[in-house]
Amino acid sequence: MSSVILALFGIGYAAIILEYVIKINKTAAALLTAVLCWTLYFLYSASPISANLDLLSHHLADNAQIIFFLLGAMTLVELIDSHKGFKIVTDLIHTTSKRKMLWVVCTLTFFLSAILDNLTTTILMISLLRKMIPQRSERLLVSCMVVVAANAGGAWTPIGDVTTTMLWINSQITSLKIMGALFAPSVISLLVPLLYFSFTQKGKFTSPKTQENSHELEPGAKIVFYLGVGALVCVPIFKALTGLPPFMGILIALGLLWLVTDLLHHKYAQREHLRVPAVLTRVDTSSVLFFLGILLCINALEAVGLLTHLAEWLNTTLKSQALIATAIGVLSSIVDNVPLVAATMGMYPLAQFPTDSSLWHMIAYAAGTGGSLLVIGSSSGVAIMGLEKVDFLTYMRKITLPVLAGYLAGMGVYLLQKALI
Repeated sequence: MSSVILALFGIGYAAIILEYVIKINKTAAALLTAVLCWTLYFLYSASPISANLDLLSHHLADNAQIIFFLLGAMTLVELIDSHKGFKIVTDLIHTTSKRKMLWVVCTLTFFLSAILDNLTTTILMISLLRKMIPQRSERLLVSCMVVVAANAGGAWTPIGDVTTTMLWINSQITSLKIMGALFAPSVISLLVPLLYFSFTQKGKFTSPKTQENSHELEPGAKIVFYLGVGALVCVPIFKALTGLPPFMGILIALGLLWLVTDLLHHKYAQREHLRVPAVLTRVDTSSVLFFLGILLCINALEAVGLLTHLAEWLNTTLKSQALIATAIGVLSSIVDNVPLVAATMGMYPLAQFPTDSSLWHMIAYAAGTGGSLLVIGSSSGVAIMGLEKVDFLTYMRKITLPVLAGYLAGMGVYLLQKALI
């Protein structure tokens, strides 16, 4: 059963990679692969069907948190966009230089991701880029670098990436220690590809912000913009204060903005396009379903024990903690980093590797930044596939090698830092 499920996953993964060649939408491939993998698991599993249903329900509950978070964040961003609220930010960025734009966007993404999270930040920054650089072909490289910057920024704080959050919640890391240990490696992992692309980016963008400048702000734009961004920033604070998962913070933020926009616009028939029901029709549900399909595929691999066996093989073959962590980062660009980190947490007990052990720091860095190597390797990458229609091969051709150099350099900086301090 394990071999057949792995083969099915390989076929489905290949279909996702070759979407633009075979002309089959990646969402269809992901959903079909997920359902077929789980069907095989149910048919051939030795466990009773009730136990299998409980297992599927457990995975679905975890995935639903991510899906609702994604839906809420995308709706908030679309709501701000419908009011032309991002014009408030884009008007502050006056440069038309490709090189300067790359640095400004990546720096802003890096620090926003540490405060919010890499997925929300990616959605937000892509929406901003669409206003500043209307031509998709011109913003393609910058959009891809947003993924790299968001993942690098999310790796050094406990709330910036789901894997660091997992390690934080389970007491493998503490907030101040992880921030001190991973800030410099995360900066380097972004700086190396950023410097490389700085030399390749020359000239200016053609007609930047032309489309956006031709329109004034919609009524209530400033209120919606500041409330929306403030609500996104407050999501990790809400989690810290209440203990509720992040998707609850997003839902309360969406509910607040829904209430405010209804109060602002309900009296005016010509403002229906500014209310949440109209905005929901513009949310890219295809990318959300694609994300669900990918997560369920990975869950099926985890259910048959393939990911646990992989982690055990790494432990016996590589032995070195640094090599194991580096390999986990590379593998997380192929399969989801969450189950890989979960399997690693199960292999290394806290009694043997206590809180803030260098192993946990390296895994947090590797799992957070390693997903940038391939577009499908992180939630940020999956989001950009849906939002900007970036295909697997284009991303790999343009981004993978410079990002790999930055990833390895960041790990080297961590090891050097550890040896010196």
